[in-house]
Amino acid sequence: MGLDQNAYSFSRKDVNNPDADVDLTFTDNAEPGDLAYWRKHPNLQGWMEKLYYNKGGKAESFNCVNVRLDEDDLNRLKEDVESGSLPQTGGFFFGVDSCEYYKEHDLKFIKDALEAIKDGRIVLYDSWW
Repeated sequence: MGLDQNAYSFSRKDVNNPDADVDLTFTDNAEPGDLAYWRKHPNLQGWMEKLYYNKGGKAESFNCVNVRLDEDDLNRLKEDVESGSLPQTGGFFFGVDSCEYYKEHDLKFIKDALEAIKDGRIVLYDSWW
């Protein structure tokens, strides 16, 4: 068991609520594009959790819910990754700080996600633990 994190892109037609920022739902035949996968990157989880609640998320815990990422979010994330400013985050299943290990992976994800948005796709982050 542990923290598993994913980023996906979707066509607007595959999302039932394409203008929502949190807790997006999908059509039965939705075809996600995989952008990234992380295993136990707790500080990224903390960053995304803060974003989720800032965007109006209401879940009791940030687990098995999703948050939409726009260009501004991704640019802020890039700044925080590059400066080593992701918030220290812990949890029973989260593992230890892995920011340095995932830094290049995070930056590639951000680049790919920005490209997906330019192509008109919706980008979201999802996790479970």
